[in-house]
Amino acid sequence: MLEDGLLEIGAIHTYIELYSRLVVDLIPNVVLAAGFMADRAGNIYTGPSTEDTPALIEPAAFSDGIVIVQVNQLVDDVSELPRVDIPASWVDFVVVADKPFYIEPLFTRDPRHIKPVHVLMAMMAIRGIYEKHNVQSLNHGIGFNTAAIELILPTYGESLGLKGKICRNWTLNPHPTLIPAIESGWVESVHCFGTELGMENYIAARPDVFFTGRDGSLRSNRQLCQLAGQYAVDLFIGATLQVDGDGHSSTVTRGRLAGFGGAPNMGHDPRGRRHATPAWLDMRQQNESGPDAYLERGKKLVVQMVETFQEGGKPTFVETLDAVEVAKKSGMPLAPIMIYGDDVTHLLTEEGIAYLYKARSLEERQAMIAAVAGVTVIGLRHNPKDTARMRREGLIALPEDLGIRRTDASRELLAAKSIADLVQWSGGLYSPPAKFRSW
Repeated sequence: MLEDGLLEIGAIHTYIELYSRLVVDLIPNVVLAAGFMADRAGNIYTGPSTEDTPALIEPAAFSDGIVIVQVNQLVDDVSELPRVDIPASWVDFVVVADKPFYIEPLFTRDPRHIKPVHVLMAMMAIRGIYEKHNVQSLNHGIGFNTAAIELILPTYGESLGLKGKICRNWTLNPHPTLIPAIESGWVESVHCFGTELGMENYIAARPDVFFTGRDGSLRSNRQLCQLAGQYAVDLFIGATLQVDGDGHSSTVTRGRLAGFGGAPNMGHDPRGRRHATPAWLDMRQQNESGPDAYLERGKKLVVQMVETFQEGGKPTFVETLDAVEVAKKSGMPLAPIMIYGDDVTHLLTEEGIAYLYKARSLEERQAMIAAVAGVTVIGLRHNPKDTARMRREGLIALPEDLGIRRTDASRELLAAKSIADLVQWSGGLYSPPAKFRSW
């Protein structure tokens, strides 16, 4: 519809950008929201799925808009609600649904589908990025690559003696694959954008880690968590569908218009940040000790973690992003770029890591990307002699440079190899959706 001119899209917003415009030039007239329970006065309990409900409702409620909330259950009195997430004064109409609203388990990844290549890349992430830069606060994108990182923290990370030194504070949806790390004492806190189906009882049992109400249910807040992921964490790591030779990435491809989630927001360097952490400071290139050292900023670590080829043999690295052609055909003023290349500090593939924050020129940056882009059209540009020099200078690192043997990258390193293992780690509290059950 977009390419045929039947649908117009001005831009693919990131969350914080959209929430901000709701009080500037996109003030809503009507908001439709969902909740678990309401009382007869209109107080709403959104439970673990609060997410961005307050951010969407408030602009309408305080600008003469109309707020309609669908709930699963209506009770007589506010005392019967576990807590009040949206006050009645913000709500105009409550509709009781004929059946509970559907929740898709978006963030669950079955460990059975994690391959040795994912484990290899996870080992490189831990050794070549997390340990190297002392990353203590972070956000993981969705995927088997990041799930593999979470599942080898209690094994590979433990063998490196890194517990208590990295990956302590998270802004993250409650990934079931994080359960072994939590139970092993790696994780001090997790603030969540939203919830995940089946994790309710486990979250309620770990108020020491998750942000929960007195009723035990998660208090998710996408607006606050996106801000935390932008300003408060050391590192964002995630995947994408296409990367060009300059490091720009997008999930918009021909025939597929996929949203970016929080990646543009968390996957950039917020220049308003003023607090320092070891990882943030480690991105500085000048090692001076004089007055100038106090004026050089650090930088957010933004890691793109991708295999050089995806399912079906589609190359991840391309000459030109499909997003450019999509923008031309649909009349968009800008190509829908998810993360711009100059924000990417590290590029991690199965070939190795490119430390892009060290690039001294665009040409050197392009050469570093090519060195880890495999046998794609971008990877074939690399010069072996130049690649050897960059390895010596620490601009790129192959697994061997990090002390990682490729043969050690096996599924045996996974703390949980199946959904059933995750249930066992949780003490039976994790209740996976039926689609993930093999028993």
